[in-house]
Amino acid sequence: MKKKENNFAFIDGQNTYKGVQGLGWRIDWFRFRVYLREKYNVQAAYIFLGFMAQHNALYEHLQKAGFILKFKPVLPDGEGKPRGNVDADLVLHAMLEHETSDKAVLVSSDGDFYSLVAHWYSVSKLKIVLSPYIRTCSSLLKKTAKEKIVYLDTVRAKISQKKNTA
Repeated sequence: MKKKENNFAFIDGQNTYKGVQGLGWRIDWFRFRVYLREKYNVQAAYIFLGFMAQHNALYEHLQKAGFILKFKPVLPDGEGKPRGNVDADLVLHAMLEHETSDKAVLVSSDGDFYSLVAHWYSVSKLKIVLSPYIRTCSSLLKKTAKEKIVYLDTVRAKISQKKNTA
């Protein structure tokens, strides 16, 4: 009997949320977690987010769906808007978990992750990159992930919220 893979997902929360929102739909986080487990054998799914106390209900919802939340403090940018850039945290955590998982899934369209994806690809650790949308996905990420990239809009029917849910 073949051993089941122990894959981990690393999700850029803001990039993923904004990416699908820009397409006019929302992810059903429970359905998405099931999709990650069933399609890619994701045993641990980490979402990287900037922490804002007013979003505690969302954080509880994500945890109930089976995600592990990794927070970064949010600070105002030059215009006073909240900024919780999680890229470095995601990369660091991914590298710390490198030996613990069989393969890695990245969920983002951000080209800042191209070095991480290139490394995973070169050592046969990349399972897949899930990007919200082909047109907003960084060309660096597309080039680096090669054939191992899927766009969330192509699996929308499997992971989106139903019309009557909030």
